[in-house]
Amino acid sequence: LLNSITLIFSIISTVPSCVFLFINGIMLFTLRSKPVFRETCRFILLYNLLLADTVQLAQSQVQFLLSVCRVKLVYSLCIILSMLANLTTGISPLTLVLMPLERYVAVCYPLRHASVITVRNTVAAVIAVWAVSSLNNLTRVLMFLKFPFEKMEVYDLCSNIALVLGVLTAEYDRAYTCVVFVSAGVAVTSSYVGVIVAARSASTDKALARKARHTLLLHLVQLGLSLSSTINNPLVVALSKVLTRMAFLWIQNIFYVTFIIFPRCMTSLIYGLRDQTIRPVLLYHLSCRVKVRISP
Repeated sequence: LLNSITLIFSIISTVPSCVFLFINGIMLFTLRSKPVFRETCRFILLYNLLLADTVQLAQSQVQFLLSVCRVKLVYSLCIILSMLANLTTGISPLTLVLMPLERYVAVCYPLRHASVITVRNTVAAVIAVWAVSSLNNLTRVLMFLKFPFEKMEVYDLCSNIALVLGVLTAEYDRAYTCVVFVSAGVAVTSSYVGVIVAARSASTDKALARKARHTLLLHLVQLGLSLSSTINNPLVVALSKVLTRMAFLWIQNIFYVTFIIFPRCMTSLIYGLRDQTIRPVLLYHLSCRVKVRISP
């Protein structure tokens, strides 16, 4: 009976994950299919955000299936999966620091937007985002090397919190997470306030300001969803100690869909269906029936 329930839970989580991985893959292909996407700064940032979300969704699904199937992995493989998870997890909020600033400059400084927000500067900012996230990973690797691995036990759940490396690592992770999400929150909130103030000016494009305001609100929602995913692992581990196996599987599956799958799929749904430039091309690739022309 338990094996049947495990199989059902695995299917319940795998099917939506595969669906959204397919949609995200089509979205990534769409964002590289035309010059208008490859040469527009906001689409470059969107591609970076979507790429990180897609990799994280795929990696999370693999770890979830390993956990549900009670597969025990060697620590070296667990560490690699943990590093990949930390790398992609850090990319999303850091990119959400850049995207509101780009919209703020577009609305508040439209004459300087083309000279400040260039493709070259945007690519440099994306490289900086990956460098910061990689530096965080490097710091955690140094902490790994200082820990006496012979004292560690084998965990069925191969995840960040399953690799218990002591108080120092836990405090570092909390501090890094707080700094990143506070920075992203300040960037989104400040940009939103700036756009509202600029919208009252007679010289501001009202339609652009209104659209930017709605976009910044979506950024704030995305940031909240990304932050919610950080509480998944601590809740799962805490509940695993007090719940029965069957109850734990139910809760684990619900938390996984709510905190991991849902936040990772929001990017493609929000931008793919909302953006007037992306939507016709995305629908064409998804449906393969109606060819939509779009100027490059």
